[in-house]
Amino acid sequence: MTNPIATELIKEKSARWSELKNEIRKVVVGQEHVVDRIFIGLLTSGHILLEGVPGLAKTTLIKTIAQAIGLSFQRIQFTPDLLPADVVGTLVYNPKSQEFMVKKGPIFAQMVLADEINRAPAKVQSALLEAMQEHQVTIGDTTHLLEEPFLVLATQNPIDQEGTYRLPEAQLDRFMFKVLLTYPKFAEEKEIITKSFTQSAVHPVLGVSEIVEARDLVKQIYIDEKVIDYILHLVFATRNPHEYKLDEARTWIGFGASPRATLALTHAAKAYAFLKKRHFVIPDDVKAIAGDVLRHRITVSYEAEAEGITTDAIIQAMLRTVPAP
Repeated sequence: MTNPIATELIKEKSARWSELKNEIRKVVVGQEHVVDRIFIGLLTSGHILLEGVPGLAKTTLIKTIAQAIGLSFQRIQFTPDLLPADVVGTLVYNPKSQEFMVKKGPIFAQMVLADEINRAPAKVQSALLEAMQEHQVTIGDTTHLLEEPFLVLATQNPIDQEGTYRLPEAQLDRFMFKVLLTYPKFAEEKEIITKSFTQSAVHPVLGVSEIVEARDLVKQIYIDEKVIDYILHLVFATRNPHEYKLDEARTWIGFGASPRATLALTHAAKAYAFLKKRHFVIPDDVKAIAGDVLRHRITVSYEAEAEGITTDAIIQAMLRTVPAP
């Protein structure tokens, strides 16, 4: 169990993330769900795939968070003619020194926005894999470590699929969350219209050292064996739905979630509990983040697509059926 000193420290440090959220509100209206998921990504080194129509302030949100923490930020616009070297960097010949020099790409930032990631071909998407998984980039014969904290936030447009390339399952699985962005509420959109927001109004609230400290505290969050079993049952239900009395889901699911989903659920639930100022995980924490963790890790069958069954519907059916401790 978490010791009493760590418990008080968790409450104290979690309050700092509440201050960070207030700072972000100076520029961004609403999107509380997305902000929380980005916080969890920072606390667990988990990358995030954002799906939403244009104009929902995705770039503004990510840039504001980076500014409020004092992190370097780069935006990469993915296009069909983009090359891997445009993302990670390349070797450039210097005629004066007669040597090859490393020209680092935009991936060498702490928060990287991969805008419309599905508009670039597979070879460019795969260039991100080493950076996302290993937090390092190889240019020529040399491997370069990326500065921590390192977070990739990729975006997709769910409407216009013409001229896009489907993300490979191996890449999708490396995103901790797939978060769906929604339109702002009536009152929120009215606030956007009536108030003036300036990026310069945002000042650094958290430092890199505080993120590192918070990450260590998240690892100390207590998770009971019964909650671990609950996480395992949810993931196993995606693979063997008939064992959990989800007989209909047998025809809906092509492939279930991988062990990476189990780890993501565990780490994200701990970070979620931390943001709620708790030193232990409860089943509701798992339920709160299950949709974003499993959404892109379940492959629906052709039968499900024909019937209009979505992965979200399958996940909700599992949360209703798999008993929580």
